[in-house]
Amino acid sequence: MESVDWGTEWFSSLIWIAAVWVATVIGFAIVAGLIVRFLTWGRQFWRLAGPWMSPRTGPDGYRPVLFVLGLLALVVFQVRLTILYTYQTNDLYTALQNLDAGAFWRSLLVFSVIAALSVAEALVTYYVGQRFLIRLWENLTDRFLGDWLGDRVYQRSRFSETQVDNPDQRIQEDIASFAQTSYSLSIGPSGAVQALVTLPSFTIILWELSGPFTVFGVEVPRAMTFIAFLYVIVATVFAFRIGKPLIRLNFLNEGLGAYYRYALVRVRDNAENIAFYRGEPVERRTLDGRFRDVIANYRRIVVRTLKFNGFNLIVTQISQVFPIILQAPRFFAQQISLGDIQQTAQAFGQVHDSLSFFRNAYDTFAGYRAVLDRLTGLLDADEQARELPTISAEDRADGVAVRDLTVRTPDGTVLVEDLDLTLAGADTLLITGRSGYGKTTLLRSLADLWPYAEGTVERPEGPRSMFLSQQPYLPLGTLRTALAYPRPPEEVPDDEAARVLRAVALGHLATRLDDDELWWRTLSPGEQQRLGFARLVLSRPDVVFLDEATAALDEGLEHDLYTLVREELPDLVLVSVGHRSSLEAFHARRLDLRGEGRWELEAITQ
Repeated sequence: MESVDWGTEWFSSLIWIAAVWVATVIGFAIVAGLIVRFLTWGRQFWRLAGPWMSPRTGPDGYRPVLFVLGLLALVVFQVRLTILYTYQTNDLYTALQNLDAGAFWRSLLVFSVIAALSVAEALVTYYVGQRFLIRLWENLTDRFLGDWLGDRVYQRSRFSETQVDNPDQRIQEDIASFAQTSYSLSIGPSGAVQALVTLPSFTIILWELSGPFTVFGVEVPRAMTFIAFLYVIVATVFAFRIGKPLIRLNFLNEGLGAYYRYALVRVRDNAENIAFYRGEPVERRTLDGRFRDVIANYRRIVVRTLKFNGFNLIVTQISQVFPIILQAPRFFAQQISLGDIQQTAQAFGQVHDSLSFFRNAYDTFAGYRAVLDRLTGLLDADEQARELPTISAEDRADGVAVRDLTVRTPDGTVLVEDLDLTLAGADTLLITGRSGYGKTTLLRSLADLWPYAEGTVERPEGPRSMFLSQQPYLPLGTLRTALAYPRPPEEVPDDEAARVLRAVALGHLATRLDDDELWWRTLSPGEQQRLGFARLVLSRPDVVFLDEATAALDEGLEHDLYTLVREELPDLVLVSVGHRSSLEAFHARRLDLRGEGRWELEAITQ
């Protein structure tokens, strides 16, 4: 009879354990399904990380899969150690209750072994996890930089219908946050995988330690397990309702902080102009306004987080004593030992923490959702920029040929209509016209930088064509880097650099070639324009387009620089945009833009 009762009890236990396990899996599946279906996190995650993690198409092959499998094995090992620790705790407190010194010291020996293994596991998990995180971070940064810089998306994106704020911040901060949070929420310590592995393991322990509990006159077997699940599920529902606004608030926090930081950078980069205008009061009002927006949103985050964390803390504190209260009657009735009480509390805590994973991490998920939206938004904007219309640009051995080129403004106003033009070796052209008639926009179209143009442009590709604007771009780095740009700085020898600097009246900089400074701040606008001509002479292109490249210079220096270019590069095709009549001496033809799409090409009589 006793055997039959034992078998029935064991069979019943297996049924209840299976039911709990199935309910747990279904519960997590429902939550995961809701995330993927309604929040699209799964699709967004795979869009970002999939190209690296896919073993067939990813750059690292099967290495990401091996990383994940290794981390999963470490999670299972860590959970197993935690289970062993609960049994060791049971033995330890039972030995203390029974005044059994031998069992007590044996339990401490077991503890030392478990503790040593736990330390080793934690260090190995940290190392492997950080290797995984760093590689994901590197791959995402490489991919996003390539996507943003490729096909001149960084420039064309400003013409897209969908404008994204601060792509630099998204690449620098959001990618790092995505890599770190993806790891910590999934296969990292205390992540979702650990919760999934921990839950069934400690549910079995809790089931074994649970006793019956009477509710409204009805005896519920193994009640502790059901109470734990019910307690956490109800708390999670309330926590989600309290924390839901955090998703939108965290998204706003990212954007508002980036706007404020950009305003600060603008003040730093334009310090001299602001100082000339004595514009500090205006800048202060702008900065104060943007900072107030940051603070106002952050206050809302604080209030909502206070409610969310307060609720979570209350739920967690209650869970500390809840299992002890439920087991106390059985302990006082001498049905269980002190060790059973301790192991019950630990098992209940593990089940509670596992079931509470989404509730406790909800604020982290809120920030994670904002990061996902910002990164996928940047990819969407890049795709739109890449799909913008463009002229038919063709490579040409020498010279420039323009056929049926029509240039418009974004609202459709025609600036230049059906332009036909051919420039052979050593030809020169001066583009003139009133302000607003499209001179600079025409140059952008010839460089394939203006999406509101159609027609065909043939010119040398790559470094054989050079565009020099009114304010030449000076990159970060040494003066040699600025001279050589966009070529590598090591291609410019000292003697050649010094010779060209002297030729453009910058001989005083010849000894500072390897000084690393913010040269766009150090040099005056006139010096920057002279440096641009030095770069032109060193690069030796076949075609050059100058957009008021001497506007900051006097006519004497302008004459010297144009003379230098004609002497150094006698076969150069030279196209200039300018207003000064002094430029006519260096050009054979003039393209005069007349407005409303009209233009006239004529010879310049010297």
